Amino acid sequence: MFDLSFELVYIVPAALLAIMLHESAHGLVSYWLGDPTPKAQGRISLNIFRHIDILGTLSLIFFGFGWAKPVQINPRYYKNVRLGTALVALAGPVINFIIAFLAMFVCGIIVKTAGYDLTGFLYHLNLFFYYLSVINVGLGVFNLIPFPPLDGSKVVLSFLPEKSYVFVLRYEYFGMIALIVLLFLGVLDVPLNLLHGWALEAISSAVAFILNL
Repeated sequence: MFDLSFELVYIVPAALLAIMLHESAHGLVSYWLGDPTPKAQGRISLNIFRHIDILGTLSLIFFGFGWAKPVQINPRYYKNVRLGTALVALAGPVINFIIAFLAMFVCGIIVKTAGYDLTGFLYHLNLFFYYLSVINVGLGVFNLIPFPPLDGSKVVLSFLPEKSYVFVLRYEYFGMIALIVLLFLGVLDVPLNLLHGWALEAISSAVAFILNL
């Protein structure tokens, strides 16, 4: 997806920031719903080392799609276990899309103010925020896949019968193995790239409309 010859200087910090915000959002929403677990384990934190999964981070950096170390939650603290679990799951992708929009908005302001022929500091600043938007879209889109243990599966599970819900949760570890295999084989490349492109185009179009670019 990327030309990595010189762009890692933008991609790496953008990826780390996206992961940190994604996981902290999970933990914060769970905490707001009454669960002390994420805070007790230090997962509502700006310390990136509390959140990164090495394989998932490398995948995000080099392929634009990835994951982080899951935040441990205890849904028994929620008034409504299924609804609470779904809200916590959605929090990560939602914050990614919000950051993606804000980052693209900054790019739009830079271009509207200084024009398209950017040089020097503004060129590098614009490029960083562009990649921040791209990476956040990639992280958000990937985690919305309804495949255990990704966030999208937690949302889908909230609508399933109790037996199916418990069964999938019990074996979601194997789902992660299957997901890594599918990524390695490239099976998900086409749908992920299509979804990523559509989401990024939607955000870009919204920013262009708002700023009249």
